[in-house]
Amino acid sequence: MSKYNDKNRQQRLGDRRWIDKYAIGELDFKDENSQPRKREETPEEWKAFNFVSFGSGSSGNCAFLGNENGGVLIDAGVDPEHVYRDLEANGIRLSKVKGILLTHDHADHIRYAYKIVRENKHMRIYCTPRLMGGLLRHHNVSNRIKDYQVSIFKEIPFFLAGMKITAFDTSHDAIDNMGFIFEAGGKNFVVATDMGIITERAKHYMCQANYLMIESNYDRKMLDTGRYPEYLKARVRSEKGHLDNKMAAEFVAQHHHPGLKWVFLCHLSNDNNTPEIALENMRKMLEENNLSVGDGSFAALEREKDIQVYALPRYDTSSWFILED
Repeated sequence: MSKYNDKNRQQRLGDRRWIDKYAIGELDFKDENSQPRKREETPEEWKAFNFVSFGSGSSGNCAFLGNENGGVLIDAGVDPEHVYRDLEANGIRLSKVKGILLTHDHADHIRYAYKIVRENKHMRIYCTPRLMGGLLRHHNVSNRIKDYQVSIFKEIPFFLAGMKITAFDTSHDAIDNMGFIFEAGGKNFVVATDMGIITERAKHYMCQANYLMIESNYDRKMLDTGRYPEYLKARVRSEKGHLDNKMAAEFVAQHHHPGLKWVFLCHLSNDNNTPEIALENMRKMLEENNLSVGDGSFAALEREKDIQVYALPRYDTSSWFILED
């Protein structure tokens, strides 16, 4: 049997020279005994990340990241008609969306994954084998979803839609949770959502961000005095739960570097947070570190600020961001 088969694939991927030279995806191996194909360079010059969120929170999560020529979806918990309509409105054809990257198997992140790939058969679902096993245990997820999977592995880069992508481990009470770092055009976009603590490995990748999408789920006082039963409050506060506003703000302030230009606050609780409170926590902490904070509006005066902070809407589509700085 060939040394390039799947059984030995992970071991070979540990060689950084091999990673940089070859793609990692569903088309890498023509058959079981074939040689890996040399990675093709992206034909167009990468000018800027295009980013939009179609919804962020326990009601549903889905975002697009790429450029004007196409990209990927991150999670699939928002009604596809909403996603399709807003992609088309901003000039992104569905044929240019290469696939869905899943962060974990909770319903608000995977609810429409099978529907999307079934309706767009060129797309694939990128997740670890263990995460796919978690999806298959959901009673309302078709077993046929596995036919659309491309296996990825944490901390092993792969190439998709012109971006080099690496998944990393996060701490949450679901199956094989992960964040992602996307590298293109000399810039890094990092997605870090649904985690109770920031582990050292997550920190390693989050500190490389030029653009950071970070969970700011709840206000501690609102949670403590709110209507949630005690067991649910304990779950939210746990190391496998969610980040509160203070934890998110402290991390960004402590690890800020001149290259970090945008922070997107995601997965805000409907019951235990507000965009105003989350933004104020982040703004206050950054200003205490002598940083000027913009509101992400692209207004002339705001663009000159050291860092932009924007809270992603829970139910609605965010602004369409073209991230060039």
